[in-house]
Amino acid sequence: MALTRIVIALRRARDWMIANAIFSLLRLISLFPPDAAINFVDAMARRIGPLTSRHKLAMTNLARAFPEMSEAEREKIALDMWGNMSRLAAEYVFLDQLFDYDPEASEHGRIEVGGDEIFHKLRDENKPFIVFTAHTGNFELLPIAAATFNLEVMALFRPPNNPYIAEKVLSARRTKMGHLVPSRAGAAFALARRLEAGGGVGVLVDQKFHKGAKTSFFGLEVHTNPLLAKLVRQYDCEVYPARSIRLPGGRHRLEVEPALDIPRRPDGSVDIEATAQKLNDKVESWVREYPGQWQWFHDRWNIKHQLKK
Repeated sequence: MALTRIVIALRRARDWMIANAIFSLLRLISLFPPDAAINFVDAMARRIGPLTSRHKLAMTNLARAFPEMSEAEREKIALDMWGNMSRLAAEYVFLDQLFDYDPEASEHGRIEVGGDEIFHKLRDENKPFIVFTAHTGNFELLPIAAATFNLEVMALFRPPNNPYIAEKVLSARRTKMGHLVPSRAGAAFALARRLEAGGGVGVLVDQKFHKGAKTSFFGLEVHTNPLLAKLVRQYDCEVYPARSIRLPGGRHRLEVEPALDIPRRPDGSVDIEATAQKLNDKVESWVREYPGQWQWFHDRWNIKHQLKK
């Protein structure tokens, strides 16, 4: 028991030090102009990222997903990924300055939106719906964009493993991104209640899942969370793909696509496995288009344990 308490205390101390180092860095960059600060962390991440163990996982994932590419091509994607992830973190600090989308403006600012007519449709229909996205670009901007159309979406998200960072991130997201549901026990019931009340739900669908529907992603077997498909089966709601794309010059394009055609069985019920596969196919098409904007260090295929051998 004493040893267990010591291990837990050491782990908490480590998490606290890491979290405070990150918070100190973010406070420091907040003192500088947004573009200069974000470009700086991008450059630093491209140097530091390849030195981490996660880089090995990213390169392994890239080799499995893109066997036809050269090592140099995959390395470039990995460096772009580190730059994208550092920008995502730094942009938290400057969200109020960066998010300048105005539905009434005649010209684009930093943020442009594709599919604004769908936002209007969802707001005016007052029917349950699900929007799904993936860890591409700055995906955190999507619920903020929805809010500019007076469209409230309850978003399911996975908190960071570090409890101190998780607390800070949750606090920031609640302030800027509306209703949030951490992906833990009881989350499915909260989303179900939201849909039952005629509201909207947002879900990230490219996270590692140990059980669930057997599907493929880049031709490799993965398990996919069946929650979205089960909610569709229960509430017969429409499902809309949405993504964030980084553009040159520190700009972003947020796209909402038309509703998916949900696969169904001969009896008319939702086909859970086929629906999960359709989500994967959509995300894969996004990643193939902008491979450097996806989180390749994420263990989507559950192979991290193999790298330790």
